[in-house]
Amino acid sequence: MKAFWEARYAEKEYAYGTTPNLYFKSIIDTLSPGKILLAAEGEGRNAVYAATKGWDVVAYDWSENAAYKAQQLANQHQVQINYLLASLQDLNLVPYSFDVLGLIYVHYPETVREVNHQKLNQFLKPDGHVIMEAFSKSHLAFSEKNPAVGGPKQLSQLYDLEVAQDFHDCSPLHLAAQQISLAEGVYHQGEAHVIRYHGLKK
Repeated sequence: MKAFWEARYAEKEYAYGTTPNLYFKSIIDTLSPGKILLAAEGEGRNAVYAATKGWDVVAYDWSENAAYKAQQLANQHQVQINYLLASLQDLNLVPYSFDVLGLIYVHYPETVREVNHQKLNQFLKPDGHVIMEAFSKSHLAFSEKNPAVGGPKQLSQLYDLEVAQDFHDCSPLHLAAQQISLAEGVYHQGEAHVIRYHGLKK
């Protein structure tokens, strides 16, 4: 799997574009800047946007090519991000130290999903925010019809509304399963079905 992502991020174009995910942007723009953790951040589009808005950004991914392109994007926007070349299991961050946790198209297999989400959730402060957008189980029909829209091909890696329960100490401020139109770089193009979740930690 790591080889797949290294190959994708080795391409000249930014796989999912250089502008932030629209749902992520819509939430971040309403919050006062603080410290944000972005999981499996890829080429840095959301990290860099958050940095331009005054956030103290920590992001991680296991792809060296993604990390390089994220830093290039940060340099273009003249902002700083702390980008860790790591997997979730490698993270050694201070618990309860982040104001926001961003999970934008981070898809864990259902066998480890809740455990991984809880590990990430431990880094979030009380009154911190979770922002998630991910492909839903209904998305499989969309990606079969139009492969250009992307997304996992295994049902076990797609989500439903119950994913919010992984963050059991968070109250949902917004939770929806909905059809949207994606125009993010090369690999998110077309009609999609997603889960959108904005939670507030108690």
